[in-house]
Amino acid sequence: MTMLSGWGRTPWVMGHERLSEDLASACRDAALTRGLGRSYGDASLPARSGGIVAGSRRADCVLAFDRVRGVLRAEAGMSLSDLTELVRPLGWSCPVVPGTGQVTLGGMVAADVHGKNHHVAGTLGQHVTGLLLLVADGRELVVGPTDEPELFDATLGGMGLTGHILEVELQLQAIPSPWIRLEEQPVADLEALLGALRAASDSWPYTVAWVDALATGAALGRGVVMKGRWAETDELVTALPRPPRERTLPFEPPEWALGRTSVGLFDACYYHAHRLRPRRGIVHPDAFFHPLDALHDWNRLYGRRGFVQHQCMLPGDDVADTVRRLLTALVARNGSSFLTVIKDCGAEGRGLLSFPCAGVSVALDLPMRGAATQALIDELNEIVIAASGRIYLAKDALTRPEHFAAMEPRVAAWNTVRRAWDPDGKLKSALSVRLLGDSP
Repeated sequence: MTMLSGWGRTPWVMGHERLSEDLASACRDAALTRGLGRSYGDASLPARSGGIVAGSRRADCVLAFDRVRGVLRAEAGMSLSDLTELVRPLGWSCPVVPGTGQVTLGGMVAADVHGKNHHVAGTLGQHVTGLLLLVADGRELVVGPTDEPELFDATLGGMGLTGHILEVELQLQAIPSPWIRLEEQPVADLEALLGALRAASDSWPYTVAWVDALATGAALGRGVVMKGRWAETDELVTALPRPPRERTLPFEPPEWALGRTSVGLFDACYYHAHRLRPRRGIVHPDAFFHPLDALHDWNRLYGRRGFVQHQCMLPGDDVADTVRRLLTALVARNGSSFLTVIKDCGAEGRGLLSFPCAGVSVALDLPMRGAATQALIDELNEIVIAASGRIYLAKDALTRPEHFAAMEPRVAAWNTVRRAWDPDGKLKSALSVRLLGDSP
């Protein structure tokens, strides 16, 4: 028995994580599979204190790899960073890359992860060609776009609640070189930022915007739009960039270290530094895709009470007023977001609970401060509901069930498929108890 938490370090639940190289054996009486614990809230936590979850990280072997076609099949516990280390030198990349490499293939499927190229490539589920799934009655099934397609669609973004993912088969993306061509574009306000982000998405496969969330007045929403693509071989320079230097946080800072004053100062300095000298040129892909991975245990920056992330999806083209309301609510409630990211997203994928759709996603990292943070999340969610938006289950820790129900009309269809394969409700998590009404 040990204390388990997600990456946000809140909440903590006493549970038993069963680790084995034989993932199917570890899953037999477990209510959930837990990968590397990088979902931010309670999605990878047992439904009750003392519950059993299967740890997949020892089941991390490549089972087959077609180097010509770029089709890879691996155990679900293989991490994205290990996959990348294997395939990138051979001219391949994972087609969808989330913000960290420290996540398992099974976890990526369960969250149906998206990346900076959603407007081009969709979610990971668009590139998954097959899964080996251990369902609640003990059978191991091959599922995919044409094999049990309803179960496959419910598993993409289903947060591990439709079955234990044992193996993943994935179509990789061919790349011309293992380097990224980057251009940065500083923008002075929210309207300019959203316009620049949309314009960049027309011609760049990877786009994202960093936002100074505490800027107010005419500067509200100012930030830096970052555009990237895989570099062609004739663009490469003689002195290629090295991977980011890895460091370990030497101590846990006090809670005030990421308070409003310090975060506001950091954001202002970051914005002006990039406004004066925007980066352009060849960069290492790890620095582009996973900038925080170089600082091990960076989640400890938020102190012992941890942090939560509010990541929402705002559908449609006219979202500026809604984003403005989100940022205004953050400032009005004396909140601070150390990392604020906006992405332009494309069409909704096939996953029944997949997060992205055509519109804009907004992510705020918030120090956990008890009731004050809960009140802020409540207000943010009310803004999202009014805009017909939704939240990302892989990042959520504090959304109330009534708010989630108002956001997600798709749950009924997903739950119908879920219950067809698990009528006794054997598969569950702390998240499904909190949001879906599952019994502990």
